[in-house]
Amino acid sequence: MTLFIVYSLPLLVALISQTAISMSEEEIIKLRDEAKAMFYHGFDSYMQYAYPADELMPLSCKGRYRGVEANRGDIDEALGNFSLTLIDSMDTLVLLNNLTGFEKSVEQIVNDVSFDNDVVVSVFETNIRVVGGLLSGHILAKYVKQKFKNTLQWYNHQLLDLVKDLGFRLLPAFNTSTGIPHPRINLKYGMNSPKIATVRDTCTACAGTMILEFAALSRWTGEPIFEIKARRAMDYLWKQRHRWSDLPGTVLNIHNGDWIRRDSGVGAGIDSYYEYLLKAYILLGDEQYLGRFNRHYEGIMKYVKQGPMFVDVQMHRPRTNSKNFMDALLAFWPGLQVLKGDIKPAVETHEMLYQVIRRHNYLMPEAFTVTDFQIHWGQHLLRPEFLESTYFLFKATGDHHYLEVGKQVLNSLQRFARTPCGFAAVKDVRTGVQEDRMDSFVLAETLKYLYLLFASKQDLVIDLDDFVFTTEAHLLPLSLSLQTPNQTNELESRHSTTFTSFRESDIFKTCPNSHYLFGDSKESFYSDIRAQLKDFVSGGQSTFTPQCSSSASSHTKLRISAEEFSATNKEHLEYVKKLGISVVLLPDGRIQLIHSTASAASSEEAEEGALFMQEMINRSKQQLSLAEAQLRLVTFVSPKTNTRIKLHAGPAQFGPDMSLMDGSLIGNAVIVSPFSACVFPFAEESMNDLNGKFAIVKRGDCMFVQKVRHVQQLGAIACIVVDNVSHSSAEALPMFAMSGDENKDDVNIPAVFLYGKEASVLVETLNEFPDLIIEITVFGQKSDQPQISAEEPSDSNDLHDSDKWNKSEQEDDDDVEERKGIAEVTEVDVTFDNLPETLFNVKQPESTDTLYNLKRFLEENKVKNALKQLSAVFTKKVFMNVSHFSPNPLRNMTAFVEFMVNINRRMCDLTEDSQMFS
Repeated sequence: MTLFIVYSLPLLVALISQTAISMSEEEIIKLRDEAKAMFYHGFDSYMQYAYPADELMPLSCKGRYRGVEANRGDIDEALGNFSLTLIDSMDTLVLLNNLTGFEKSVEQIVNDVSFDNDVVVSVFETNIRVVGGLLSGHILAKYVKQKFKNTLQWYNHQLLDLVKDLGFRLLPAFNTSTGIPHPRINLKYGMNSPKIATVRDTCTACAGTMILEFAALSRWTGEPIFEIKARRAMDYLWKQRHRWSDLPGTVLNIHNGDWIRRDSGVGAGIDSYYEYLLKAYILLGDEQYLGRFNRHYEGIMKYVKQGPMFVDVQMHRPRTNSKNFMDALLAFWPGLQVLKGDIKPAVETHEMLYQVIRRHNYLMPEAFTVTDFQIHWGQHLLRPEFLESTYFLFKATGDHHYLEVGKQVLNSLQRFARTPCGFAAVKDVRTGVQEDRMDSFVLAETLKYLYLLFASKQDLVIDLDDFVFTTEAHLLPLSLSLQTPNQTNELESRHSTTFTSFRESDIFKTCPNSHYLFGDSKESFYSDIRAQLKDFVSGGQSTFTPQCSSSASSHTKLRISAEEFSATNKEHLEYVKKLGISVVLLPDGRIQLIHSTASAASSEEAEEGALFMQEMINRSKQQLSLAEAQLRLVTFVSPKTNTRIKLHAGPAQFGPDMSLMDGSLIGNAVIVSPFSACVFPFAEESMNDLNGKFAIVKRGDCMFVQKVRHVQQLGAIACIVVDNVSHSSAEALPMFAMSGDENKDDVNIPAVFLYGKEASVLVETLNEFPDLIIEITVFGQKSDQPQISAEEPSDSNDLHDSDKWNKSEQEDDDDVEERKGIAEVTEVDVTFDNLPETLFNVKQPESTDTLYNLKRFLEENKVKNALKQLSAVFTKKVFMNVSHFSPNPLRNMTAFVEFMVNINRRMCDLTEDSQMFS
């Protein structure tokens, strides 16, 4: 039943809407034909100048082959020397009623394409572009063969056989402990590639955008393994969401599930995960996906939505913005809202985006700022998302305003992107300079949606109401839900009880009252919505509506995070005091934090304090993994004493994983000049002496990975980075993993980090004995304890993994004083004053029973001064120490803080009788 509700709202609105703008039938037909001609200009140019290459280079008028043209980093991982553009765009030919061209394309792919290539590709991009393209081509080939007796009569599942082969080549990527797929795979050798082994993280969208294609592949081939793997990935992402905000992060570790980037929005890195939850319900009929989508949707509309804008927030602190810009990929969101039936906010967000592109010749910049809508990234890659939403809004509303929008975009593409052989991306929308790039999605999506916007139902040989568009605009039939392999059914029944049942808000169970919504002005309903946003962008204003109290907006952004907190910084101490947190430095070096909501300056600060405490605990939890940041040892034999010196060192997030290498690295070392290794080229002596040796460089002035890149160019076989604070030491400070950057990991040599005390031992010895032989190995056995430490660290203190929470280390030049006070929870003292045991139902943080129990308890017992008693309950003492760890209290504390945050956050929702809290 709900399936029909999803579609009924747009259809209802379309029926009752009249438009203020009207475009003549003749003009619509003219624009349709021009959009069709634009597609053929790009497609024919690809076939003439580029095929069988993956993509067309529209300025050079030649093909882009993987490994032949200059490497562009991650962008090239969509290419696999498998005629990508033809596979990605062939189903568009059916929509254009070019059945002869479609048959020829199918034949070329069957005869020419092979996936037995020694090339590393993106699992995500290969799935949405190639797997999706072949599946769409297969189902349309069957349809054309059946309906048109003179076309494709020779076709016998060849495309399905081809995509099945590709699917099995992608499957090894799912062999992780979490079920989250590895982001890359070698099509010929699977996971047996050194470059693949060093990658540990993937984006939420990368892992959560597989279910549509893999479900279709399973149901059409009878191989349930594909859908099982994709479903498990979706299940794990749902499990990893933040239970309070119902928001996931953007990047997570594929092996242990830890969130690497906790920012959450609807744009890059997360977009198509939400899309596939809703579309998996529509395509497969599984209400579990709809329930999950609705939970996420509530969190998004509550925290991410700020007026017509959608601004990334922290998943665990959703009132805190994590970015000051929005990216072009979020333009798909209004289209998804149309599928859900939430038209009004879709109109608002689309209007905001339209005002943005109107400022830049109707070209969407890759990113723009939140506060004043200035360009953040100026590229325009001919992306389809804005046109996709424009198409869905027009089909839902019938409002000719969206035809006018499409007309403006069409004219702009013709003016700024068209070249003699195709369409070129725009390097900067401010200058209009083109770049030699035409991604396959230009033909597969951008020009497809542009054509469909102006095409009528009579122009199409298929009924689009029978299909679902994938994220790459490929077509999968709704009849797929009737084809379910037995093993997939069994998995479905097992998983149906794995997660909490869903409580849909009443708003999701109701249909709109058209008379109430539109009154006597039905024809101006949508224009009225847009009129309310007139000059929203040109005015450069963005607003935020508080959810609970009118004063909340003053504290929507936490000025410091737990990772930045320093117990020796007076400003930090004054700030956390306002949050109800007092800090005591104990004589033995421990830090005692005490949080009391009653001591906070306001209820908002109390909530912020609870979140701060939770983040501090999360940071401590993330130290407990050796898998991602095993310690290293730098060892050598002292020529003076003939004893072996072992120095504790930290690993790097970039470069090869030494734990996967056989043995250790042994060699001589050279101290680089200049010592920071940031200015390249180096001094002449360093330029000549580094080949085949370890390079020793100093921290500061630039990022870790830049230093390592520089020494790698000169032939160094490893890099040892030493701290720029001479008195720092591994026994006093937690070890961390040196961060890389967002560029492709092109570092091929290991790198380790030494604190100042350990580094001085090495450097002094090396200055005296230049031929010193040094060994770098992975710290593993207990006997390998460093020998310069004043006392041996406990076993638990070997578990240092701060590369996920010491984000400030990425800047690479923090003073050691700023790292003091970063601590682990060791002792918890919590008093639950006379509240019933049923109140503390914290084992399932996603459950709201705790809140209802609290409300019922307060109502039944008629507790006076309830807020004061709650404040007493929530007073807690947390003792922090950098060298000891007690795991059980940490788990208890984490559960309690999650419970307390829910209470503080939802206090305004607990009861309708606000006087009870007076």
